Amino acid sequence: MQALKAFGNGKIQLIEEPTPTLSAGEVLIKPLAVGICGTDLDIVDSKIDPAFVNYPITLGHEWCGVVIESSADVTSIAIGDRVVAQGIIPCTTCRECTTGNTNRCEIYDEYGFTRAGAGSSAIVAEERLVHKILPSVSNESAALVEPAAVVMTGLFKANPKSGVKVLIIGDGTIGLITATFVRSWSPGQIDLVGLRKEQAQLVKLAGVDNFLQASNINNEKYDLVIEASGSKSGAEMALKKIARGGKLLFLGFIGYEASIPFIVDDIVNGDFSIYGSFGYTSIAWTKTVSLLNSGELDLTFIVTHRFALTDWQSGFDALVNGPAPRGKILLLP
Repeated sequence: MQALKAFGNGKIQLIEEPTPTLSAGEVLIKPLAVGICGTDLDIVDSKIDPAFVNYPITLGHEWCGVVIESSADVTSIAIGDRVVAQGIIPCTTCRECTTGNTNRCEIYDEYGFTRAGAGSSAIVAEERLVHKILPSVSNESAALVEPAAVVMTGLFKANPKSGVKVLIIGDGTIGLITATFVRSWSPGQIDLVGLRKEQAQLVKLAGVDNFLQASNINNEKYDLVIEASGSKSGAEMALKKIARGGKLLFLGFIGYEASIPFIVDDIVNGDFSIYGSFGYTSIAWTKTVSLLNSGELDLTFIVTHRFALTDWQSGFDALVNGPAPRGKILLLP
């Protein structure tokens, strides 16, 4: 089968390798759509904390697929079912897992980082982590369960109050999903800061009230600021935009060992609450799938580019250099 592997230090290659065999309690899934993102670029370029990646690694942590083989004795998942699989693999027994914080499992393990991802002809997943997707859900929406669960986990932590003013920094996939979700908390205002004015239609579809350009940002302060750009400039802006007593949620990685300056007394005097949010919990994953299957959530509009897996170079080029409007980019194995 084909597998898109990252070897670190900028090396990436589509290779042929044997189709994996199943152990007890596993299913074999043929990927239908695989999202690529800035984190994949960081994996390729060795910019991720090395404690979180095992090289060489088959990329693909955002995806959906169809079950083609199963070794599970008792299962609610059947061959032919269209599915997604929770990527962060909880041990279920450590202190974090037993308190519901499965994103902080003491034994870190994740598809596309430490285990082979879905950028391939087939992926093995533990059946206990597999969720069925109903026919009414598009492949595009299903492939976005992973980033959507990331956003939901962060928002559960920040817990916005009704009527608050929200600023989202970043007009990419995470920013667009964040705006879509924040609306359900009934905020008084949602503004979004981006770099590309051509993103305006996507931003509007996400439910944003005001689309601001980073080059012409106002002096307004916000009750909740969400950094979703994964950039140093975005993180620096976020610290400046919090109203006194406000909250700041960091969703984006700005780079392994990268840092920004801040004044501790400003944090104290401002009475700020600052949250970091890693990955997603099993609760957030299950809730996201439920919202998709119920029809309450549809993220199809975020996908703007599709490429065959064999044309992965064009997909990565679009991710880096493609003109806006640009949302999620999918590879189709």
